[in-house]
Amino acid sequence: MAAADPDAPDETRRRALGAVFSATFFVRFAFGITLAVFAEYLTGQSGLTGSNVAVVGLVSGAAPVGEFSTVLFSGVLADRRGRFPVLFGGIAGSAVLFGLVATTRSSVPLAAINFLFGIGAGAILAASLAVIGDRAGADERGFEMGRFDAVNLFGWIGGFAFGLALLGVLPNSLLFTSFLLGAAILVVGLAGAAYLVRGIPRRAPGRGRPIGEILRTAFRLRVLLVTLPWLVIYMLIGFALVFVGSAAKTSGLPLGYLAAAIGAGGAVLVITQPRFGRLADRFGRTPMMTIGVVGFVAVMICAALLITYGPKLPLLAATGGSILAALVYGPAALAALADLSLTVSRATTMAIYSLTISLGMWLGLIGGSQLFDRFGNLGLYVFFGAIGVALVSLTVARYAVETREALNAPTTPAR
Repeated sequence: MAAADPDAPDETRRRALGAVFSATFFVRFAFGITLAVFAEYLTGQSGLTGSNVAVVGLVSGAAPVGEFSTVLFSGVLADRRGRFPVLFGGIAGSAVLFGLVATTRSSVPLAAINFLFGIGAGAILAASLAVIGDRAGADERGFEMGRFDAVNLFGWIGGFAFGLALLGVLPNSLLFTSFLLGAAILVVGLAGAAYLVRGIPRRAPGRGRPIGEILRTAFRLRVLLVTLPWLVIYMLIGFALVFVGSAAKTSGLPLGYLAAAIGAGGAVLVITQPRFGRLADRFGRTPMMTIGVVGFVAVMICAALLITYGPKLPLLAATGGSILAALVYGPAALAALADLSLTVSRATTMAIYSLTISLGMWLGLIGGSQLFDRFGNLGLYVFFGAIGVALVSLTVARYAVETREALNAPTTPAR
């Protein structure tokens, strides 16, 4: 496994990582704003009924389809042509697409635009994670991935909270302005990142390598066992993010309060994620990933109980604690993925991660909305239960593979 480039000066590493973190925050903040308002923008009304939940799910689901169907090409391109050209191309294309969304509310054009969004999002994520894997040493990858996870999630949540606030003050006829705002934010992020990386040599470690060789080094069993849990995690996230705004408005919960609560949660992420990454550097990736899985399973249980008994204080406290434990998973898993990846195919390996989370979001959007539309709360219980079982099964499989490889090793590592 390749370590960080030892010949790169610290200032170069700092600026490269800073460009990735800056671009990631602005991209996710813009995406979060538009995600919060998209359901009402598409339907032209407040709240969602059974007749249009499926429509919103299908149109929104076009973005993850675009991502998981093309992101491997983006990863190979970033390995063969360089990280930053792919990253900046994805951001610029997304800014143009945001402007196009503001011009229509028709479901077919919006689905096509969302599909193209997904292509840009995959390129951005694969290239960004490859830069971090290249520039961070093995003993600090947990921390740097924690910083990435912090700005990534804080961008999503902060933008989503801001979008909810806009949803509460803008009439439906003016919701198109939120997409223009998102486009402007993307342009700011692109300009800032380009300024930071000026003069840094472009990295293309896979230049001239056959595509088949790059793909073979990326698709390995241990890589898949690290990335597949994200598939089911994002099934939950994809379903929740699209519909929580309209659900809150239908229930009468003030969107300003919900936006403030979500924003506070984002602030917690900024504090905790780098620290969780440090723990992964110190105690190992697998123990921290296991704690995260336990947290996610507990979240599923708490969600089912909240649906059954309502927002009682003990259940809310248990949910908060479970979410905090679940957040341990991200930095550890991303660091493990960077550890397992080879420099020549690192962007492609990170593209597998992007593929799994986008596919998971799509399955969550489609499967979750259909289950709820047909079976109500029972469908949600089935949905949560399937996620929990899948996470536990994949964790057991990862332990089994790691144990088998340790037993087949020529020597036993010192503990």
